[in-house]
Amino acid sequence: MLKIMDKKKFTTSEVAKLLGISRVAVFKKIKSGKIRAIKMGRNFFIEEKDLPKILGAVLTEKRKRDIELAVEKTIREYSETLKLLGQE
Repeated sequence: MLKIMDKKKFTTSEVAKLLGISRVAVFKKIKSGKIRAIKMGRNFFIEEKDLPKILGAVLTEKRKRDIELAVEKTIREYSETLKLLGQE
């Protein structure tokens, strides 16, 4: 487990673990500008201040599926109520 509060800069491997994606995916996001990073020598580092934006903006496939299932369940269980609320 990463101790987020103890660090100022994170490696691409650490950010990949936090996001639940591969290091290659992190590099692609850095290259496309979706993740801001600092290059030091041959390595990239992500600053602590940028983590909230990064963590909030990226959904893993598992989290996406969990959200989809929750929406489907809500619609299934409360569809009539949602229709009535939509008419108000």
